[in-house]
Amino acid sequence: MICLRGVPVLAETSVVAAGMQRYPLRAFILVTTLANAGLALAYSAIGTFLVEQNALLVTLLASMVLPGLFIAGYSLFKSLRRSDAEQPLHGRFKVSYDYPVVFTDHVFDPLNPCLHRQLMAGHRGPVTVLIFADEQLLHSASHLLEQINAYFVSHFPDLHLQAPPIAVPAGESSKDSKVLQRLYTDMLKHGLDRHCHVLAVGGGAVLDAVGYACATFHRGIRLIRIPSTVLAQNDAGIGVKNGINAFGQKNLLGAFYPATAVINDFQLLTSLTRRDQIAGLAEAVKVALIKDQAFFQWMEQQADALACFEHGASRYAIRRCAELHLAHITGAGDPFERGNGRPLDYGHWAAHKLENLSQHRLRHGEAVAVGMALDGLYANALGLLNDSDTERVLNLLLKLGFCLNPPELILKDALGRSQVLLGLEEFRQHLGGQLSIPMLSRIGESVDLHEIDTARMEQALQRLSTQVELALPLNERCAQ
Repeated sequence: MICLRGVPVLAETSVVAAGMQRYPLRAFILVTTLANAGLALAYSAIGTFLVEQNALLVTLLASMVLPGLFIAGYSLFKSLRRSDAEQPLHGRFKVSYDYPVVFTDHVFDPLNPCLHRQLMAGHRGPVTVLIFADEQLLHSASHLLEQINAYFVSHFPDLHLQAPPIAVPAGESSKDSKVLQRLYTDMLKHGLDRHCHVLAVGGGAVLDAVGYACATFHRGIRLIRIPSTVLAQNDAGIGVKNGINAFGQKNLLGAFYPATAVINDFQLLTSLTRRDQIAGLAEAVKVALIKDQAFFQWMEQQADALACFEHGASRYAIRRCAELHLAHITGAGDPFERGNGRPLDYGHWAAHKLENLSQHRLRHGEAVAVGMALDGLYANALGLLNDSDTERVLNLLLKLGFCLNPPELILKDALGRSQVLLGLEEFRQHLGGQLSIPMLSRIGESVDLHEIDTARMEQALQRLSTQVELALPLNERCAQ
């Protein structure tokens, strides 16, 4: 009875199941035929060698084995014969960047081979060059234009200077869309192509703007950076980032585009004011705090010499700072900042906001000094940074001559919120994902925080704006 009732029921079930799966007609006929064939074979064999107890089991298995084998085989066949159009394509390539950072004096002296060597690297014929220079540098170093012209005259025909150096507005005013359009116009006017070289001579902002123009003109033309400020020589000039400000945001538009070479000419720093010389040392303090305890200790010992920008101390600080920055960029595994952690941005979330709030009255280095002091006090409030290390950070910044409590610290918006703290969200957007703020755990080491305790940061702001002593004016200290 089991077999007599089971065979027709399972046969009907196989037909219904195949229909529910919406099999194509050919597959439907084949599956149901195989299922019923299996049942027929089982039914015919039951009477000869099976007993009643396991007849139903064999009937069930027979109705599933043949169709199951067919379905598995058919699926395998289809996967092996999948058309090329359905197969994904994979593209993968690696690009290696190699650029020297050279330290020299009088780079435009015809007897100095440094620039000629870098321009001729990889070239067999004459090299076309266009120079964009910081207008403030051209004004303060009146001999520079004459030196540049004499240099290229002496190296003709190897080097062909397309035009006298083109002035670019100094400071953050250079990082503007109108300036960018003028740079494009000049490059087009002088017929630059991807085999020509642009020399960018100036501070960090000018290097950023010219670098962005080079990265995007003809999808990238060759760039040599010649930083003319302390900040640019020890940080901004040796990195791979370029950009301009837009829509009220610092560095909103930009690109990662390494220069073919960076040439640090110490003589260019002699035309700077003392304020600009000292402002650049903030980046040296920053990289020492997060990377090198021994370098920080050296800066503490040499604080008076650095505050007066003495020859030997300032040169060592610039070179060591550049060395640490370059080691991080090339060795940390994330030169294009695709991750969230950015230890080199220590103190920068507040610095960017302070620069905007002051309408760039504050130099970048001055704003970074305030940002480091603020984050040091916040880390201390959290228990991350002990009292002794916190005092050492503040004392070094003050000894170097930085003002750590500018009026922008206490600005409020219409809702009574701290204007500086609004920079946290702007910084998160700048990172492009999770908030990640580097904080000191001790001098020479940092950790990334992904959340900020607003109440404690407010306390740190209050403490910085009211309790930190003012620095002794630089002219008084250097005269002592």
